Amino acid sequence: MNQSIRIFDKEQTAQAIPFPELIESLKLAIAQYATNEINCPERIGVPLHGDGISLSMPASAQDLSIHKLVNVQPANKAAGLPTIQGIVTVCDAMTGCPILLLDGPEVTGRRTAGISLLAIEKFHAGPARRVLLIGTGSQSSYHVQGLHAIYPDCEILIRGTNKASEELFCQQHKDIHSRISPCPAQIPENVDVVITLTTSKEVIYNEPPTRTRLVIGVGAFKPVMAELGSITLHGSDIFVDDLAGAKHEAGDLLRAKIDWSRVKSLSVSSDKTKLQNPIVVKSVGSAAWDLAAARVAYTK
Repeated sequence: MNQSIRIFDKEQTAQAIPFPELIESLKLAIAQYATNEINCPERIGVPLHGDGISLSMPASAQDLSIHKLVNVQPANKAAGLPTIQGIVTVCDAMTGCPILLLDGPEVTGRRTAGISLLAIEKFHAGPARRVLLIGTGSQSSYHVQGLHAIYPDCEILIRGTNKASEELFCQQHKDIHSRISPCPAQIPENVDVVITLTTSKEVIYNEPPTRTRLVIGVGAFKPVMAELGSITLHGSDIFVDDLAGAKHEAGDLLRAKIDWSRVKSLSVSSDKTKLQNPIVVKSVGSAAWDLAAARVAYTK
């Protein structure tokens, strides 16, 4: 093994992947993935105890190759442990030599939030002003960090399983973003971005769609999971980050029996000023996005 390999812990990984640079790297990776300049097979998943899953996710390009081994164990939350654990190995594509070891959950959290931020930039008319995050787990934390980095003046509303969890989450994140508070029982009409970030097996958002509200589904990554309902989905134009992966993993779309011929990739160019219909973006993740994050860390 290359003796000069550098190992980044969670904090060092975060510092090496700032959100502005990450978004630009994701744009390039999305374009290269669409033209097969990034090789990224479908991830392999093997079951862990209970509802857990171990995911193997490789990707390669002309400059770098990466392999993410990440374990997702929802039961960890009850034990006070992180739900996601793992590592990302970054290698030189020419020699195959390992260069970096990055913290897997940090890479996953940041690139997942990065895709949401890219979707806001691509489809939302103007900067995000009032964002609802549904979920109080680690992905919501990364989205708070990302929103603060790109839209520091936005208001963030939080919806959890109960008021206590919402208030605790807001208290824990006040030092990151001061304009954060629990969501009222009725979602305010002026919420212009909704991002669902749970592992729910039942629909948690099914509001009539409007062009002034962008909806981003992030949490459901198994066929048995579903956050977005048919009312929202059937009345919207749908974009996905990884079309091949979504056909197997996007439980929201599968349960709503969405016609895949009307689902488009984020790589499709679009002029957001000319978009007429409500937009839903479904994110299932891809090792290509981990490669994008690894490029930023390597450059740093």
